[in-house]
Amino acid sequence: MGAILGMGSTHWPPMIQPDEAKPWPFLRTLARDPRVPEALKHAENWPEGVLREYGDDEGVSAHREHRRRLVAGFCTLRAEIEAFQPDFILMFGDDQYENFTEDIIPPFCVMAYDDLTSYPFKDGRRGQSNVWGEPADHPIIIPSRPDIAKWLARRYLEEGVDMSYAYKPLHWEGLGHAFVNIQMYLDYDRSGFRYPIVPIQVNSYGSKIIRNRRAINGAGQEPDPCSPTPKRCFEIGQITARILQESPWRVVIYASGGWSHGFLVEKNHCLWPDIPADRVLAQQIREGREAEWKHLTVAAIEEAGQQEVMTWICVAGAMHELGQKGTVVDYVETAGVFNSGKCLAVWKP
Repeated sequence: MGAILGMGSTHWPPMIQPDEAKPWPFLRTLARDPRVPEALKHAENWPEGVLREYGDDEGVSAHREHRRRLVAGFCTLRAEIEAFQPDFILMFGDDQYENFTEDIIPPFCVMAYDDLTSYPFKDGRRGQSNVWGEPADHPIIIPSRPDIAKWLARRYLEEGVDMSYAYKPLHWEGLGHAFVNIQMYLDYDRSGFRYPIVPIQVNSYGSKIIRNRRAINGAGQEPDPCSPTPKRCFEIGQITARILQESPWRVVIYASGGWSHGFLVEKNHCLWPDIPADRVLAQQIREGREAEWKHLTVAAIEEAGQQEVMTWICVAGAMHELGQKGTVVDYVETAGVFNSGKCLAVWKP
């Protein structure tokens, strides 16, 4: 019988950059998104909380505390992983027009790559500097388990899941940021992180995956087809738990994804996240009510800018199947300057 530990966290890209890099997602939206009203392009019209975060240094000081809490949360998650000693980490993560583009957008895909080496700093993908001082061609080497990934794809198909799988990347060298960022953050002190990852892509962005092209606005363009439903994501999680429970392995099932993203919340002019919606999710974890997530609709998730929660719903389904109670390690809010609500949680056996 396999043993399973559940986890979820943000993969927020600005954790890679120094505080002095400033809140680029927020500033980019202000400068480039036509859905931002002219009045809100001027700081004097921002809500009080946003003004306080932005301060007189464009958010640099506030970001230090934001980062401190996130780094501490990842240290806690790493300690839990070290104590559990898994054979591998099965990671549900979204793809944001990185590996999957116009030629195919699978709802789910097991990535059974022989080599998971990634180059997250290449071509300035994450700015011109990083907190580790690593060069642009620095490789992030993640141990792979293609044998297990292939086995898992077969087991999904046997269980009635029409699961896609791939043996090599399409349009991205290595893994997209939803996967490689987690590995970097769990190894934030660069002491080494040796656990293999089996990545499963979830089409979280659905109607905005192509028209938004890596989060840049798609205003005025026809929406793409929707993402898998929360109900189906929950079912995938339940099936995953049953498959792995019958295996001989110790496995961490990990959800990589932020919660409400400001640039996705059109009712907030694509500037600030839906904080009330995120608070509901955090409370549901604390109260063991994650099963309620399967009743969410795609429309409600998109309205709240919570597209990446789809990966969390996969893990919630697995944890519900196993009867494991979740703990919120930390839930880090932003008034808007830091783009997204960020939760780190663990479900122990």
